[in-house]
Amino acid sequence: MSVVFNEHLAPNRYFDKNFNLDAVKILPGEYFATKDETLIVTVLGSCVSVCLRDPILRIAGMNHFLLPANKDHLNVNSDSARYGVYAMEVLINHMIKLGASKSRLEAKVFGGGNVLKQLRINSVGEQNAAFVEEYLDTENIRVVAKDLLGEYPRKIYFFPLTGEVKVRKLKSLHNTTILERESEYRVKVSQTPASGDVDLF
Repeated sequence: MSVVFNEHLAPNRYFDKNFNLDAVKILPGEYFATKDETLIVTVLGSCVSVCLRDPILRIAGMNHFLLPANKDHLNVNSDSARYGVYAMEVLINHMIKLGASKSRLEAKVFGGGNVLKQLRINSVGEQNAAFVEEYLDTENIRVVAKDLLGEYPRKIYFFPLTGEVKVRKLKSLHNTTILERESEYRVKVSQTPASGDVDLF
């Protein structure tokens, strides 16, 4: 199946006054890839994000996804993991389209927190974290930094030109937006048939 590159491309752009940069905010199920200095921001609960970067051409991107609940061991060939594979490959494909080399990609991975109380029994965050580490190992993409698991949501700031990532642990939630978004996304993913194979080019 061919991928439409803007299908889940994050549309939420704004100007970040703290960092004095154009920025884009990624929600569950979205991704963003760029050659520019655009700051990429997301907030993670049990979802995971992979920050990918070609350090030579400074092309970078980030996704935000989770897997449907699955009691079986998650590996990159399981039905549940196909959602994660799609989230990874659509981001990689877009970066390659921008000129990145897959062989040079470096990854920083974040999230997988056990923040949804009703889902802790299923170790949702652990499943997502385990999948992303296994996927990157299988694809020979080097992980240069990670901050996974734990009890708290995280706010992630990814600076594509330098590759720097700033992580802020959210130890007190003033509202339930993060949890509601992830719960809605989990329901949506569970009801959506897995996508077909993604062509790499």
